[in-house]
Amino acid sequence: MELAVKTLAGKAAGNITVDDAIFGIEEIRGDILQRTVRWQLAKRQAGTHKTQTRGEVSVTTKKYIRQKGSGGARHGSKNAPIFVGGSVAHGPKVRSHAHDLPKKVRKMALAHALSSKAKDDAIIVLDEAVLSAPKTKELAGQFAGLGIENALIISGSTVDANFAKAARNIPNVDVLPVAGLNVYDILRRKKLVITKEAAEGIKARFDGAKEAK
Repeated sequence: MELAVKTLAGKAAGNITVDDAIFGIEEIRGDILQRTVRWQLAKRQAGTHKTQTRGEVSVTTKKYIRQKGSGGARHGSKNAPIFVGGSVAHGPKVRSHAHDLPKKVRKMALAHALSSKAKDDAIIVLDEAVLSAPKTKELAGQFAGLGIENALIISGSTVDANFAKAARNIPNVDVLPVAGLNVYDILRRKKLVITKEAAEGIKARFDGAKEAK
């Protein structure tokens, strides 16, 4: 598959060839994408929710009502879950929400996410993402010329400092190095913008996975 390359100014800068196994999948597996997004979001969940158990509630442990003759039930202390100000029965505890997902599934999901953007004609290839000065207004004008309003921009191995500073003030635009490419960020933005260096990095990432296998 061939993709047209443009400059930030919107001028043509040739073409690049990308692997059909990464960008040309016809049948997009929504179930694979859903599993991977759920895995990503579960990993980033803090899991710091916590309620107090009976041993942690600060109330008197004195037997506040006599055992017999009150006409009510027998109670020992007021830190039981049935009392206002008492503990919580079976409440949440601090834990990790992360779960495992096979590398094969994660790799497949990334290819399907990239192919879904290519299928929707929502991929823009730039020759480079570099600015001489961190000017947000100038970059916003260039984005408007390229039709970029809501996009994930994948730079090369590193992100140009001036480009990152200029882009961070533009709403609905995320900038990541090629190593940070992930399924969730691809799907949450309408367009995917990659540089020529990023395209090579993506291919190397998949080739590396094949060699590791």
